[in-house]
Parts: sequence; C-alpha cells; structure tokens
Amino acid sequence: MAETLFFSLIVGLFVGFSAGYLGSIMVLEKMALVGDALSHVALPGLALGLLMGFNPFFGAFAFLFTSAVIIWHLGRVTKLSFETLVGTVFTLALAIGILLVPEPELLEALFGDITSVGLTDAVVAVAISIIVVLVSRLIYKKIVLGLISEELAISKGINVAQTNLLYLLLVSLTVAIGIKITGTLLVGFLVVTPAAAARTISTNLSRYFRLSSIFGVASSVSGILLSNYLNFLPGPLVVLSGVVVFIVAVMVRWLKGLPT
Repeated sequence: MAETLFFSLIVGLFVGFSAGYLGSIMVLEKMALVGDALSHVALPGLALGLLMGFNPFFGAFAFLFTSAVIIWHLGRVTKLSFETLVGTVFTLALAIGILLVPEPELLEALFGDITSVGLTDAVVAVAISIIVVLVSRLIYKKIVLGLISEELAISKGINVAQTNLLYLLLVSLTVAIGIKITGTLLVGFLVVTPAAAARTISTNLSRYFRLSSIFGVASSVSGILLSNYLNFLPGPLVVLSGVVVFIVAVMVRWLKGLPT
C-alpha cells in the first residue's frame, strides 16, 4: 500500500504541475470549458480499452486527440467558438462511455482509483508531464501573442492554427494521464481551477504561470493523501482540495486589496 501511495503521489505531483501550467494558458484563452469537456470525451476510449483488453490510456488518448482535432478543424471551417463545438459533443461521449464501461470499473473510470496506480503509470506520467511542460514553454509566447492579436501573430510568422492544434494535443495528453487520479468526470478540474486561483492573485504572467503549476500540485497531492487516509475515491477529494486553494486565493486577493 505504501508503494502504491508513493507512485500515486509521483503521478499527482507531475500531472498536477503540467495540468496547472497548461490550464494557465487555457484560462487566458477563455477556453475553460474545453478542458473540462475533453475529459468526458475520454470515457468511450477507456471503455474500449477495458472491453478489448488493451491499456485504457491509449484508448482515452486516441479519443481525446481525435476529438480535439475534429473540434479544431470545425472551428476553422465554421468560425464557431471552441466552447460551442465542445458543448455539442461532450455529453454524447459521456453517455456512450457510461453505457460501455463495465459496471465494476465504472466508478474508477469516473472518479479515479489510486490503488491501481503502479510503476508503469508513474513512469509514463513523469515522462509525458515533462514533455508537456517543455513544449508548452516553447509555444506559450506564441499562444499569448495570438490571444492578444491573431493578425499580429501571423505577421510575426506564427502559424496560429498549428500552434493551437499542438496545444490541444498537450491538453489531451495531460487529461489522459490525469484520469488515473481524478477520473474522467473530474480531471478537467485540474486544468481549470488551479489556474483560476492563480489568476485571482497574480499581477504578471510569470507569477501567474508559476502559481498555476504550484496550485495544481497542491490540489492533486493533498487530494491523494486525503484519499489514502480517508479511504475515499481520490477524484472528489482532489476537487475539494483545489476548491479550498481557490477560496484561499480569493481571500488573499480581498485582504490585499489587489486591483481588478
């Protein structure tokens, strides 16, 4: 049990860090719904992995990335917002996934299970998280510039569409590896709430990105420790821990009287 907890904490540490970092960009781009909804899209992929006997991570990632590409392409063709497009598909994916996932594994798929985390999960989570953070650091200036002015970014030689697609790939990877901890129903929280808390008390972008990652780690690690101590599913406790972080951030902002 101690070994499983150790591996779970490693996964939570790295996934929380990368999710918080990616989420800081997502909140800036006002795409919070996208991160949450993409997590639900993973459920049918998990179901196929469980039913067909292959690693559910690969099924989850396949569905996540395929959905991200479809949404990205439709956004370019129709000029509709990401939120609108994601809102039309995520509930369908969630319903199909619930129907397909075998009942014994349904709670684990929806809310996570630290007792199933092993060495392989930890190694994969560490490797992917490091790649996600490094690539994110390379493209975040391009994303921010595109957020400020897409025309200016294009004039600087930045392919905004390809950059956004790469970003969605990174989000898909992070959501897929985070499912072990929080489950498909709640993993989108890790990409949104820590960043929202950081945004509340940050006065510059550097501090904002840094705090987003720190808050992501604090939420996931404290939730996992509580889950181990209370013998509850980890997903809801990670969410509750993150909500506490957000409330504290709001109180700090109020006490310091930070400008809006």
